[in-house]
Amino acid sequence: MKIKRLLCLVLLMAVCIPGALADDTLPYDCYNYDYWNHILYTPAPYVPDGLIQGTDLAYGGQALGAFRSPQDMCVSPDGDLYIADTGNNRIVVMDASLREVKQVIDAFETEEGTQGFSAPYGVAVSENRQLYIADSQNRRIVVLGLDGSFVKYIKDPKAEILDENYVFTPLRVSVDYADRVYVVAQNMFQGIMVFSAEGDFTGFFGTISVKISLWEKFWRKLATKEERSKQQLFIPTEFTGIDVDDEGFVYASNKDTEGVQAVRRLNPKGQDVIKKGPKNNLGGDRVITALGNFAGPSQVVDVVYRSHGIYSLLDARRGRIFTYDHEGNLLYIFGGIGTQTGTFRTPAAIEESGKRLLVLDSQLANITVFAETEYGALINQAVALRFDGDEAQAVPLWQEVLRLDEINELANTGIGKAYLSAGDNEKALTYLKRGMNREYYSVAFKRWRNEALRSNISWILTAVVALAALAVVWFKVIRPRKAKAPGKERKAA
Repeated sequence: MKIKRLLCLVLLMAVCIPGALADDTLPYDCYNYDYWNHILYTPAPYVPDGLIQGTDLAYGGQALGAFRSPQDMCVSPDGDLYIADTGNNRIVVMDASLREVKQVIDAFETEEGTQGFSAPYGVAVSENRQLYIADSQNRRIVVLGLDGSFVKYIKDPKAEILDENYVFTPLRVSVDYADRVYVVAQNMFQGIMVFSAEGDFTGFFGTISVKISLWEKFWRKLATKEERSKQQLFIPTEFTGIDVDDEGFVYASNKDTEGVQAVRRLNPKGQDVIKKGPKNNLGGDRVITALGNFAGPSQVVDVVYRSHGIYSLLDARRGRIFTYDHEGNLLYIFGGIGTQTGTFRTPAAIEESGKRLLVLDSQLANITVFAETEYGALINQAVALRFDGDEAQAVPLWQEVLRLDEINELANTGIGKAYLSAGDNEKALTYLKRGMNREYYSVAFKRWRNEALRSNISWILTAVVALAALAVVWFKVIRPRKAKAPGKERKAA
């Protein structure tokens, strides 16, 4: 009987808790953090939906062959996927279905004859339908038409701010709507290199200065020359990935050794205008260990801007994908290190194709395709509606999120904000408290208090007048009589 009851309980849980059993089959954890930085496990926002491997593909009636140490990829405005197959010195182009190879670019024609690539490390497609390739070992950016025709080179940058012997080795490249070219170059710590549409170097962009504490400054003054040489070099942080949003803002990931801010949103002046959220942390995992193979803060190697203010970071240390909204709120976390489908060995790049997320693994030489689940779709849609100002329309979606994940603080906050916008401050207080959102809870409380005062002002004034009248009667009539009464009794005695 006990076994039958246990089986019935398991079946009941499977019916009542969507995805409860399905998530157990995933090779990685899906989680988020609560207000107190406790890890809360969540339903899966994305699940593995296939692998793209060179050995499974064909082009021109022949086998494509395995990828070799691919380092980057991008999705064109037309939806095609461009893969920098670095070790094979070629660019592989797949159609939007991710099933067919449309083109393989391993050479191009110039006035000087046929040219090839040497370790093409980065790739990007502009809104003007031009292909930009970071041809690393040839020390140049190659610009081609989407048909493979040669357009121009960007190479040999010259400027007073560059060392005379500087060797240009581009690693990542991106292009904005005005065809300004942003390049992450090897051993370039001054910032992202910017080139004009004509290919001229115009300067650095988004330089990250490293702050030195007062103690470090004091110690360096006391230390000997030999001791100073052994100390950490305080140089600007190196960028790792780059993407440009629809408005021309540059999202750039960087090597943040403290795990606090591993991504920046740079305006046209190169100033960081990203919103850091309530926890002021855009560096991946908030809770980290000091020991083990995966100890230390997240190592973010790439960033992809998606839409409606949503962007995702790729952590190479633990194989995690962290997704944030435009306010810096952490939406969901998934992924891991391993050999099973859905995990990685050396994740190198992340992209979005339609509603799918793609992660490139340079060591396994494949691309993992992740499909959106109901849970992930609800969050993405609700955040998009809130980004567009449609708080009320997002409420049913947030309620569905709570059906799947009843302690989701972001969903509670989203509903609370919607009620706040609608003027229902009492309900807003309930949901904002559940969402642990102190900022908006204070706003809702002030509005509720003011509304309560306005609604009951007549009663309050009546009570005040009554109390004032009672006070007058007390001090003018009752108290004087009580004070005189004992005196009369003494005279009578």
